[in-house]
Amino acid sequence: MHITDKKFTNLFTSAFPGDNSGDLSPRQTPGVLYSKAIPTKVSDPKLLAFTEELAAEMGMDSPGAEDLKILAGNKVTETMQPYAACYAGHQFGNWAGQLGDGRAITLGEWEHNGGSWEMQLKGAGPTAYSRMADGRAVLRSSVREYLMSEAMFHLGVPTTRALSLVTTGDKILRDMFYNGNAAYEPGAIVMRVSESFLRFGNFEILAARKEKENLQHLVDWTIEKHFPHHKGENRIINWFREVIDKTAALMVEWHRVGFVHGVMNTDNMSILGQTIDYGPFSFLDDYDPSFTPNTTDLPGRRYAFGNQPSIALWNLSRLATALTPLFKDTELLEEALNSYEDNFWNRYYEMMGNKLGLDKITAEDKKMISQLEELLAKVKPDMTILYRLLIDLPSISAEGDMLFIYLKPAFYTEPSGELKVEFLKLIISYAERRKKNSISTEASAEIMKKTNPRFILRNYLLHQAIEELEMGERSLFDKLRAALKQPYTEDDEDLLKKRPDWATQKPGCSMLSCSS
Repeated sequence: MHITDKKFTNLFTSAFPGDNSGDLSPRQTPGVLYSKAIPTKVSDPKLLAFTEELAAEMGMDSPGAEDLKILAGNKVTETMQPYAACYAGHQFGNWAGQLGDGRAITLGEWEHNGGSWEMQLKGAGPTAYSRMADGRAVLRSSVREYLMSEAMFHLGVPTTRALSLVTTGDKILRDMFYNGNAAYEPGAIVMRVSESFLRFGNFEILAARKEKENLQHLVDWTIEKHFPHHKGENRIINWFREVIDKTAALMVEWHRVGFVHGVMNTDNMSILGQTIDYGPFSFLDDYDPSFTPNTTDLPGRRYAFGNQPSIALWNLSRLATALTPLFKDTELLEEALNSYEDNFWNRYYEMMGNKLGLDKITAEDKKMISQLEELLAKVKPDMTILYRLLIDLPSISAEGDMLFIYLKPAFYTEPSGELKVEFLKLIISYAERRKKNSISTEASAEIMKKTNPRFILRNYLLHQAIEELEMGERSLFDKLRAALKQPYTEDDEDLLKKRPDWATQKPGCSMLSCSS
């Protein structure tokens, strides 16, 4: 079915009070959960990419000329009720008050075969929550979101998805690094989809405004629509425990693949435990727990790779605070929050056991894993390449320098002296541990191959693809689109290399800003 022929449902806008004036001027909107927002037309839309596999799952045909108008924000059908959601958030640890969808407009819900997807245009123009911004997105950030959300999906990490990427034909003024060097960039729009775009901040704004009735309604509606298995008088606390569980699981998955979100504000935390709002993200190249890809996060590095699990707990505590008006006391919420640590670490060690190909995790294994990660932070190998090399480690009988020759392709700078000796000693100890597995070497290797990706969407590759697209060339873009679909088996050697030296200093290849 074509988008133009589909009858959209509008469960969210039908369930809650909203500002339906259509006024797009920035303002506070107390008492409502959304504001009507009609996309603003663009001059010359062209379809750059369409995710056929996702469309097939949704029962959607390839887009025709009229469908393209919808994907570009140039057309709204009769059954769509476009809106921008109102929410708040804690940004970099500080209460920011009302935020809301300043660059995103949800068209409605697409339903098919029992599934439901909210369809949301990112970059389709201003809303009541644009806060003096233009509501647009540039090609640079749009390509990054389109490719990365699909890459995360194929890696097996919970995520929102991207259905289409459209160039607008318009130029957008952006200061990429907030340093006074604004320039015009080509504009683009991503159609992103998810079962829900609800985030912690949707609940925070209602609690902050003391709108208890709206808060109760939103919680009940969320549970009924997205967590219908929770019923009875304990449904809210059981739902909150599941949000904790999903969030802990997401943090473990981010660690598994080396993903750094870059801006883990509470308004960027999905209630479904999905990766949401792709901004200044990055995968780790060299293993560095203190790495943050976000220039705005310097020098505090609040959202650095190694801090993500603890920040997730902090964000969950903010959600718990927002829910307190619905409880007689905070005891149940505190008990639920206290379960996060065990939840996370149990999942974490299970995941690390799979990354290292271990049959089970003992207390000694946990010590070894901690020692390994401490050493990796010192010797800083390429995380992705090192773990793939470890798969075949049992077949390497040599020790010392010969063993390091095998592992050397993973290093940006070769460790020396006592540090090198300590590293090799631990690797040898790990190899001996794997030989004691109750499963075969081949079975161990298969587990590792399914857990450790060969291909990750490195920032320098994204940057190169964006530069080519801006010059009218799309070969690398298409190459990356194909590669991200098979991250555990990809065999294109050009895409499996370490980050080149030049990329450490080139803007957009390592550090980025929130500007899009």
